[in-house]
Amino acid sequence: MLALVLSAVPAQAREAADAPTAGAAGLGDPYFPLDGNGGIDVLHYDVRDAYDFRSGRLSGRTTLTVRATQDLSRFNLDFLLQVSQVKVDGAKASFDRRNRHELRITPAVPVLAGSTVTVTVRYSGKPDDATYLGEGNWLADAREVVTINEPHMAPWWFPANDHPRDKASMDVRITVPKERKVISNGTLVGRVVKGQVATTHWRSVEPMAPYLAFFAAGSFEVRKDSADGRRSVVAVSKRLAPRLRRASMTMLRETPQLTAWLETQLGPYPFATTGGLVTSLNPGFALENQTRPVYPVLGPGSGRLLVHELAHQWFGNSVSVDRWRDIWLNEGFATFMEARWTESTGGPTADEWLSDSYDALADNTAFWQLRIADPGRDRIFDSAVYLRGAMAVQALRNRIGEDAFWTTLRTWVTSRAGGNGTVEDFRALAASVSGQDLAAFFDAWLVGTTRPARTAANGF
Repeated sequence: MLALVLSAVPAQAREAADAPTAGAAGLGDPYFPLDGNGGIDVLHYDVRDAYDFRSGRLSGRTTLTVRATQDLSRFNLDFLLQVSQVKVDGAKASFDRRNRHELRITPAVPVLAGSTVTVTVRYSGKPDDATYLGEGNWLADAREVVTINEPHMAPWWFPANDHPRDKASMDVRITVPKERKVISNGTLVGRVVKGQVATTHWRSVEPMAPYLAFFAAGSFEVRKDSADGRRSVVAVSKRLAPRLRRASMTMLRETPQLTAWLETQLGPYPFATTGGLVTSLNPGFALENQTRPVYPVLGPGSGRLLVHELAHQWFGNSVSVDRWRDIWLNEGFATFMEARWTESTGGPTADEWLSDSYDALADNTAFWQLRIADPGRDRIFDSAVYLRGAMAVQALRNRIGEDAFWTTLRTWVTSRAGGNGTVEDFRALAASVSGQDLAAFFDAWLVGTTRPARTAANGF
């Protein structure tokens, strides 16, 4: 019957149906529809950039190893700088831009589903002039640059499939004046000095979401350590006052010990290296760049901040959000691990913290109105996502008990390592592990717009 139906379809119509088509301009994230791109899966980035501190100009060449997930006549990359040339498998490809964020590439011949091609993009421009959705994310002055931000950063310095759903390994080579040092994710491969400039090469073998990739260039004090077979690289800007530099370095060098403590709670650390960097540029936040978080100035009381960003190596980096609305899975759990660390080091218990926070925020109506499971694009980093989100995690711990709780967390980060997850996925896992009906519990904490009642069913 199928053969008869097909034979009745005109040949031209069948050919049209089979013809390669353009990949979508986005992956369909409800909050950021143009983030990522349809029809492609990036396997590897080879980023080679040079940065001029005096002019603020960045120029470079990035080669992406891309697997087609459909027959492609055209595909997009997310990028904000001016492009001079694109090649696909060594052949020149045409390109255009319907808007500044979307680089549309038309290869000389279609790319067939399942095939792997290299895409090389040459570009230059001033990243500080670039904006996307009102974000101007370039952080630099005449002596230091650090490429950190969330949820977007990659398109300011390399063309990417910019969504956490598409992770890839990376090689990053940055060329700057030889008196500057360059720090990035992963492992240092080498540094080559040629005349007045030096090119530093870092490699990340574990797949990484594009926004977690970074480089910092400037005058840094760098310390390298090795504990339990794991390498740690930490760096502090030499532009900081000596007292601040010493304090920041002292805290950063606790990174291996804090990583080891997190392993006792969550299971094996998901990456080969760890570390961190303190910048003098005062970004106003810390960010969990994969293997090497970036911080503002640190002091003796910064342990909780380090724990938060290091916990993200499990919650957010190894297991990433499937959609940006799932941000609770990153921030709620990293904030909970702060409370757990305080509990483990002789401070108030996480349950005491939950109770105290619940009482202190009793009259904060706006805090309780935010739907944690879907906070909206403009509120993904609202304080309630962090605090109420962490309170929900501790309440879950109370509700299902220690064994089921820690089994749930460890199963989550192990079973989805290197992948993604949704809030719905986590809810289903917690219910499965505990054997409890948790629908009303999660609705009260993550969906409801009022303060959850202080009941045993809600984890009190």
